[in-house]
Amino acid sequence: MTRRFTATQAGRDVYALGEGPVWDPARERLLWVDIDAGAVHEGRLDPASGAIEAATLHTFGGTVGAVAVSAEGDLVVAEQAVLTRVGVTGRRAELARVIPPGVRSRLNDGAVDPAGRFLIGSMALDDRKGREVLARLDGTALVHLDEDLTLSNGLAWSPSGDRLYNVDSVPGVVWARDYDPATGRTGPRRELFTLDDGPPGTLPDGMCADAEGNLWIAVFGGGRVECRDPAGRLLAVVEVGAPKPTCPAFAGPDLDVLVITTATENMSPRELAEHPGSGHLFTSRVGVRGLPAPYWAPPVTPSVS
Repeated sequence: MTRRFTATQAGRDVYALGEGPVWDPARERLLWVDIDAGAVHEGRLDPASGAIEAATLHTFGGTVGAVAVSAEGDLVVAEQAVLTRVGVTGRRAELARVIPPGVRSRLNDGAVDPAGRFLIGSMALDDRKGREVLARLDGTALVHLDEDLTLSNGLAWSPSGDRLYNVDSVPGVVWARDYDPATGRTGPRRELFTLDDGPPGTLPDGMCADAEGNLWIAVFGGGRVECRDPAGRLLAVVEVGAPKPTCPAFAGPDLDVLVITTATENMSPRELAEHPGSGHLFTSRVGVRGLPAPYWAPPVTPSVS
């Protein structure tokens, strides 16, 4: 039987394209981005009520697709084309260029692997299909895992870290491959399942995994987060009071609060009036705990603190 939950609006602020929530336990804060605004936000989560008090942490000149944090508090930020390190004092240094100059793409969703490496995907800003990448920052070197995606999105690992999952939103595919955290070596990519049964504009978006190894996937355009096991069987649905949920993540000291970012992007005034929760953060208790998000391990470079 499919379990059903309802998410509750958790904050007052509205984001054009909220994305990529990450729980930082050392500082007891939630991080996320507003892609279109080029902003990194942080918030304090009240585990009892699920409410989130938010503040803007950093802003950038272009889009910001994702953020991750190190144990010391340094950030890696996926700007429109490059990965940037932001020290605890705010000093910035470019780490790697992912999108070549002149290519109409931008960086999108990212996550940290069990060994502390940062993975980031890209998406086209025009009608090109099948040329986007999923890349990994190994120290200061950039390694491409995929070069044939259309809209690289959610990333997650199995509880043991030996399997990597990634979403390609436009074809609606969740891919899987064996993954060796010690070396970064990967096995062949294989299609795990597809989520393509919704109306036009309904896409699988961001993703996280729980401690039981199941996947929680935001259904952009569908107003829900779905929990599926690795065979694709639907286990739970979280109804969100916004049609465009973008990414879930488990947060809080016990990793038992599911945080969901949402978007207002391309919504008409009528749609916004009909769905006033759009662009807000939401939270829900879904009866399971998440996996801790690994801390990013910065490359050994001159300090930017």
